Amino acid sequence: MPLNVIIIGAGFAGLWAARELSGAAVDVTVIDRNNYHTFLPLLYQIGAAEIEPEQIAYPVRSILRKRKCIRFVRSEVHGIDIDANCVKITGGTISYDYLIIAAGSVTNYFGIPGAEEFAFPLKTLDDGIILRNHILSCFETAVHEKDIYARRKLLTFSIIGGGPTGVEFAGALSELIRGALRRDYHALDFSEVRVLLLDAGSKLLPSFPEVLGDYTKRRLTAMGIEVMLNSQAQGIERSGIRLKSGAAIPSATVVWTAGVRGAAMLHDERIAKTDAGRIIVTDTLQVPGHPRVYVAGDLAVIDGNPLPMTAPVALQEGATAARNILRDIAGLSPAQLVYRDRGAMVTIGRNSAVAIIRRWKFKGFVAWAMWLVVHLMNLIGFRNRILVMINWAWNYFFFDRAVRLILPACCDNPCERPCVPASGKCREVQV
Repeated sequence: MPLNVIIIGAGFAGLWAARELSGAAVDVTVIDRNNYHTFLPLLYQIGAAEIEPEQIAYPVRSILRKRKCIRFVRSEVHGIDIDANCVKITGGTISYDYLIIAAGSVTNYFGIPGAEEFAFPLKTLDDGIILRNHILSCFETAVHEKDIYARRKLLTFSIIGGGPTGVEFAGALSELIRGALRRDYHALDFSEVRVLLLDAGSKLLPSFPEVLGDYTKRRLTAMGIEVMLNSQAQGIERSGIRLKSGAAIPSATVVWTAGVRGAAMLHDERIAKTDAGRIIVTDTLQVPGHPRVYVAGDLAVIDGNPLPMTAPVALQEGATAARNILRDIAGLSPAQLVYRDRGAMVTIGRNSAVAIIRRWKFKGFVAWAMWLVVHLMNLIGFRNRILVMINWAWNYFFFDRAVRLILPACCDNPCERPCVPASGKCREVQV
């Protein structure tokens, strides 16, 4: 009778693990709360009204359709009993012989008061839709606002976090505002619109060489974005941001891209974790003391060698975990993860990006073209690639965004007001 392998999470790590196990003499069950895989590197473009949500999502069942030994279960995972070898899901439990935990990460607010309640995260497809609704609703409200201070607050968009997501979203939002929205809302004075990018550190993109971080800052500044370094948030309120320096920034939109933490999975006190909730594993991706439990993707930290929480890392870890399961079944010792650094790249805006591949650094148009090709090629689904390419081409040649729709995604009924990110309920913007 085939052994049962459970994979928690249909992200990059989970799907690549399933692919490696396909065709082997095992029964594989993939569990995820959503029935689709999200291409997270392009999620910020949903919030910036550049592409449609379904263009970066692909049904999990379609991905696994031809892999007969794999079944998909759409359910919430409520816990893992590693002593009883079972996963607790809504409505029951599923037993396993081997387990791969690839549940990914969630937003880390670092305990900043009010951040979880009032800031908009950008980690899921729902987050992107809610953020797009909110930004467009702010402009709709500002058109009729007579009070200058209230209007300026509505038109101040603050992004906290100077990492890749913060930089990419700031650039995309600036291009949306200075392009399509300027033509849509001709009654507004766009000198009142502000896009702020704040970071507690002294430079942008701290994981990149300093020369690329400096270039990024210059390009964002040239796009009209106010880059505020050494600006640590002390609290987020309904009215805006309180900085540690004592300054206050009135803003109806605060987007939080400052960090992530591991998704809560193993609540067993015997399992070692980092302060950010990531599970510490061996270099073979096994949980110490539990050789049949593997962790891959954002949730895994190899003891003494934490790797970036990026898609290329997740792909390699998911495949390695699956291959080690097959090695164990065959009576072989598990192999160490051999991580191959494929580099990193961040787009800033039109014709502008930064990239580092091994010892080579790229910036400007060349890096931007590389970014386009890499992301199109890695997007799952031929139809999605075509649609994203069409949207990008339309935006590039006509300086327009076709996805400027306010949808009732966060409310039971359509509403014209922005939504509270944490509760998902409609509220009026406090001005």
